[in-house]
Amino acid sequence: MYRFPSKQIGLEDFGLPMGVKISTDNRWVKKAALIPWEEIEKRYAALFKNRKGNVAKPLRLALGSLIIQTERGISDVETALQIKETPCLQYFCGMPTYEDKPPFDPSAMVYFRKRLTPEILGEINEMIISKSNDDDLPPEPPPSTGDEDKSEPENEGTLIVDATCAPQNIRYPQDTSLLNEARENLEGMVDKLHNPADGDKPRTYRNKAKRDYIKFAKRRKKTQKEIRKALKAQLQYIRRDIQIVEELLTAGMELPKWHTERLATIRNLYEQQLYMYNERKHTVPDRIVSLGQPWVRPIVRGKANAKVEFGSKLEISVSNGFVRLEHASFDAYNESGHLIEIIERYRLREGHYPAKVQVDGIYRNRENMAHCKKHGIKISGKPLGRPRKDAIFDKKQMRTDEIERIEVERKFSHAKGSFGLGLIRTKLKETTRASIALSIIALNLSHIGRILCTFFCWLDLKVFFGKVNNRLAIVH
Repeated sequence: MYRFPSKQIGLEDFGLPMGVKISTDNRWVKKAALIPWEEIEKRYAALFKNRKGNVAKPLRLALGSLIIQTERGISDVETALQIKETPCLQYFCGMPTYEDKPPFDPSAMVYFRKRLTPEILGEINEMIISKSNDDDLPPEPPPSTGDEDKSEPENEGTLIVDATCAPQNIRYPQDTSLLNEARENLEGMVDKLHNPADGDKPRTYRNKAKRDYIKFAKRRKKTQKEIRKALKAQLQYIRRDIQIVEELLTAGMELPKWHTERLATIRNLYEQQLYMYNERKHTVPDRIVSLGQPWVRPIVRGKANAKVEFGSKLEISVSNGFVRLEHASFDAYNESGHLIEIIERYRLREGHYPAKVQVDGIYRNRENMAHCKKHGIKISGKPLGRPRKDAIFDKKQMRTDEIERIEVERKFSHAKGSFGLGLIRTKLKETTRASIALSIIALNLSHIGRILCTFFCWLDLKVFFGKVNNRLAIVH
């Protein structure tokens, strides 16, 4: 069953032990006020219903704990411990009173991330943005009579779009180390499938294979000939082990689900590595770079510090300082193909097209520029093709556009440095996508907090200088 909170508690209702107080200036108290908990609970509480067994955890506890983990960059175990030890974090998670015990088992956070999918987190992100803009919403238009002008509203606002990669926490992929790991996994499967009653265990030459790999791995400098020799040896060991495993499976033995999935991954890895070895190539479609996370792909970025990154490629848009996750994929793709879709989503959300779209050069293809021209949208950058001799460029405006586009780079830097986007540590495909979406929510909460802090500082200064002016007026 699910115990739905009848009312979201306020700070004055939160039960504290004697002698403990929480200030209204506490950042987690302020952050809790920025999130529309009741609206989120009403919409998504059904996700956290248990058909039988223990009472399900409230959605606020699940979402709050994930936001805490994202902002502090800590593990599941550490998140549960910090919530247990800190009253303000328990208040943020919606607990009615302070309790000196973990609110959930750390393993429950995996299920929180599975249930709060990127699509749901995207809608929650929109709710948070809408709540922050409630005071600035325009009045609703009068009902349509059919006589008014049906022309499109004027374009307003600036939309900034860019893409980046969220690196996955995996070992740097080398062909020999991947093949060695695959060989060790296959040897473990042979041990699991073999029945001593059937006679001697099939020979896998594991000791010789291990010595060969260690001898190769310890060399500081490896020639191309030595690398190919090591690859050939590992491929031969794997081919023999796969045959042994398949024979044992044919004889009626069974593998657990996890081992069955890993065996399919190893077969794909073997085929890819054999193709590259025979063809003397270093690329192959859908190349596997991690046995534990076979969906991760190499993303060529061309950056100075890392030409290739291994993780999810994602696009975000920035408008009015708020960030939205527009697209994410583990496969490499050309980000320019999503610009029109992002612009149309902006129109549906705001009721009009943006006046300007700030992008880098890869987005400036003919299709995108034609779409922007059709709807009166100014897109940053130079025209396509070779410039005419009499062409005149407004260098000052181009410089201004580049400065405005820096905002999206600043958002990337903030998300990667403070909110976990710089290294994704989750292990599953769906939880990785949820971690990326949570980083965007934490980024927007941080932005709203800075806006409020600036606003209240401005009010304090205004009041202070007002008092000073009044005293000066009295003196004079």
